[in-house]
Amino acid sequence: MSTTVPTSRMTGIGRVLVIVYAVMALAATGRSFVQIFRQFDEAPLAYSLSALAAVVYILATLALVLANRRGWYAVAWVAIVFELTGVLVIGALSIVFPDLFPHDTVWSMFGRGYVFIPLVLPIFGIWWLRTHRPALDAQEAPSAEVSA
Repeated sequence: MSTTVPTSRMTGIGRVLVIVYAVMALAATGRSFVQIFRQFDEAPLAYSLSALAAVVYILATLALVLANRRGWYAVAWVAIVFELTGVLVIGALSIVFPDLFPHDTVWSMFGRGYVFIPLVLPIFGIWWLRTHRPALDAQEAPSAEVSA
């Protein structure tokens, strides 16, 4: 039985998670670009929030790919928790105050326009981060003193 630790974090479900984040980054970026370019004056708040969602998805994708490094692991946590907060807040506001969002954002109605992927994705992202913490570097590992 081998006890070798894999050197890559991106195997199996991790790859799928990164691919879904990358697809969401592309979709949100494309949507916000078109919305802002064509009709920004119709719903500036909604379209600005779509652009913010795009930035968050891009950052989360990059951070998940590089999460085996301690700094990027922290960035991934911040991006994904921010994403979950955004989906919950914007989703609730879009239901309670629909006049605030005359046009949909990526996170409106909890991501209904994206088959609720924006609602589920950060939950899986948080699970992945909790179960795949980066290993301590040799310099960061606590030193064990041997007493004779």
